[in-house]
Amino acid sequence: MDKALGFQIFSDNPDPTVGAPRVARLREEMARRGLDGFIIPRADEHQGEYVPPHAERLKWLTGFGGSAGMAIVLKDKAAIFIDGRYTLQVRDQVDMAIFEPQHLVDEPATRWIEENLVHGARLGFDPWLHTAAAAARLRKACERAGAELVPCTDNLVDAIWDDQPQQPFGAVVPHPLDHAGEDHEAKLARVSDTLEHDDVHAAILTQPDSIAWLFNIRGSDVSHTPLPLSFAILHEDGHADLFIDDRKITPETRAHLGNKVTLHAPGRLKEALEELGAAKKEVRLDIASAAEWIHERLKDAGAVIRAGDDPCVLPKARKNDAELAGMRAAHIRDGAAVTRFLAWLDREGPKGGVTEISAARALEGFRADTGALKDLSFDTISGAGPNGAIVHYRVTEATDRPLNPGDIYLVDSGAQYLDGTTDITRTVAIGEPANSPGLADVRDRFTRVLKGHISLAMARFPKGTSGSQLDVLARNALWQAGLDFDHGTGHGVGSYLSVHEGPQRISKLPHNVPLDPGMVVSNEPGFYKTGAYGIRIENLVAVTQPDEIDGGERPMQGFETLTLAPIDRMLIIPDLLSAEERAWLNAYHARVRDTLMPLLPPEDQAWLEQATKAV
Repeated sequence: MDKALGFQIFSDNPDPTVGAPRVARLREEMARRGLDGFIIPRADEHQGEYVPPHAERLKWLTGFGGSAGMAIVLKDKAAIFIDGRYTLQVRDQVDMAIFEPQHLVDEPATRWIEENLVHGARLGFDPWLHTAAAAARLRKACERAGAELVPCTDNLVDAIWDDQPQQPFGAVVPHPLDHAGEDHEAKLARVSDTLEHDDVHAAILTQPDSIAWLFNIRGSDVSHTPLPLSFAILHEDGHADLFIDDRKITPETRAHLGNKVTLHAPGRLKEALEELGAAKKEVRLDIASAAEWIHERLKDAGAVIRAGDDPCVLPKARKNDAELAGMRAAHIRDGAAVTRFLAWLDREGPKGGVTEISAARALEGFRADTGALKDLSFDTISGAGPNGAIVHYRVTEATDRPLNPGDIYLVDSGAQYLDGTTDITRTVAIGEPANSPGLADVRDRFTRVLKGHISLAMARFPKGTSGSQLDVLARNALWQAGLDFDHGTGHGVGSYLSVHEGPQRISKLPHNVPLDPGMVVSNEPGFYKTGAYGIRIENLVAVTQPDEIDGGERPMQGFETLTLAPIDRMLIIPDLLSAEERAWLNAYHARVRDTLMPLLPPEDQAWLEQATKAV
């Protein structure tokens, strides 16, 4: 990690050769405990996207550094399960002689277990690192194979990881009310009312972003997301128990929490769950996100488990007026920083000497110049040429590629500010790409991606519409040319919380969560030509209720685009855009110009004037 910046450089490119000796040690530990296999997910006790260093067990064992995955090690074989984002990365980072790569969706772990576990085998797992729902699926797969899924009281990887980092103890601070928009006691009362309405005595909260939102606190236990790793129990009377290491709590935070929140040591959670069970309480538990360990403690203690969604998820996703105002302010600030970067890149890129790493560092430097940057919201994806075709590419010193004239460069980045979280992708041509091979194809694909982006941005839809019903809008122009992309079109975004927030999303995958006013979601269609280039255009949008449509019979919803930065006009084929699409693009660029111009130095103002000319 560069000490002055948050952009993480992996100077030690993951070494596939570490897999063999570490797997050998794991197998020795398995034999010592009478196990025939062990499951290693990329997860911590909270099942979050970002995990602290001590929980990066999958990376330590296999070398794989992706944000999602799982490995299963048996006595004589092993497999690693990854999704479509990481099919190329896994082969660079993992020893293929040790681990057989499998697709998480097309070749799920449950099927592999059924096909590879022998009758009578004992497959170990850490119940803290699997959700209750996932553990149930694994258990059924073992049963179908005539095997047994065995919970382990401690993690086998921890037993062999000699220099495992310590657990984090980041300070927890109050989140200002003018950014939160609602005090935590009002939130406690509002969410607990839903429990009373549903005849539930308590809800177990295991997701740190829900806890951060509910109590108006923020922490620093994981990178890129201001989370306080902790657990909580919310009671129907509006009181809550918060299980968190006392070393994280400042006097200011203790006073902020007040008498509605009782603090407990993390080790007290087991006793508290058992007390709920002994009293035969009806307890809501989100089995899709809560650890199997918690589910089993409640069940064994006699609690009545009512499976249901985390009660904070929807209220958190529906941003209030203060949160939306903060998001708008953050995006103006961030848009100025990104525009300064794009202007710098346009000047410096064609000269040579700029690389993927130096570009990412420069971008963070412009964000740091705002004086408001708290962190990046994720590791910047900075990919030139063929590296841009790797959807979740993470540059290392070994893969760092120069940005050469004629290259297509994709940069996906975001920032955490106290008033909001940002996420933006821009794809640009370096220099004048007139003589670049395949430029006509690149411009065609870029324009089709842009058409999909505009179609989604302009959408009007009735209340109750889900993101899966809108996803086709972002893909249609690509589909007409026999093209597509293999990632979701949009993910939810938190308010100075996670850059990936549920339950809202825009995706081909079926789901029935409506897009409600106040939700923030990304709009990011793309196209990727393996070995050549990648294209993605991403803005964040907020769901709104615009003015009624003349002659309409029912109220509609729409999107307000939050992100402000130019889209590369050089890569657009104007004739492929409809008049309506051109009008949207020109209006967007006019808004970018009018909003950001006062925030830029003179040389960048001149560049922005050119970059936002009407198409």
